[in-house]
Amino acid sequence: MHYPRHDIRIVAESPAVEPILHIRRSFDAPPALLWRAWSQPDSLVAWMGSAVWPAFSVSSDFRVGGAWRTGLKSPETGEELWQGGRYVEIVEPERLAFTFKWEGCDEDGPAAETLVTIEFSETDAGRTTMDFTHAGLKPDNNPDGHRHGWTSAVDRLAAWLVDNPD
Repeated sequence: MHYPRHDIRIVAESPAVEPILHIRRSFDAPPALLWRAWSQPDSLVAWMGSAVWPAFSVSSDFRVGGAWRTGLKSPETGEELWQGGRYVEIVEPERLAFTFKWEGCDEDGPAAETLVTIEFSETDAGRTTMDFTHAGLKPDNNPDGHRHGWTSAVDRLAAWLVDNPD
């Protein structure tokens, strides 16, 4: 089955329902390489963040219950933003789930702990489909900003996969 470059949706039944961000993307890479991209700090720092807020720091205790933390920095202003959470599910190389929360950033309302779930499925000829879901977003916590940030990060991930085929 072939998927478009991006299948991106923000789903909400009504304004009272929390939006859910879903991104489906197919890559010319095996699941093990995508797993490495998401599980190794030296890989994550190379592609995490958007083009305008790239990561400059990633720390990770990659185990269920372990903490992760990423620093993003604006190249224009030098301003830093931090995000972090805990790993809640690790099934190599098929599924990864972790909590997500902005640190000290409440311009869109109080930061809420949300849940990111990523599933990898091998398709044909070494291709992998990644299903990314970010749930628990609050309507007043800028779901469109999360959509833009994650879409840009997934584009950066695709470029990283091309540059790191092994």
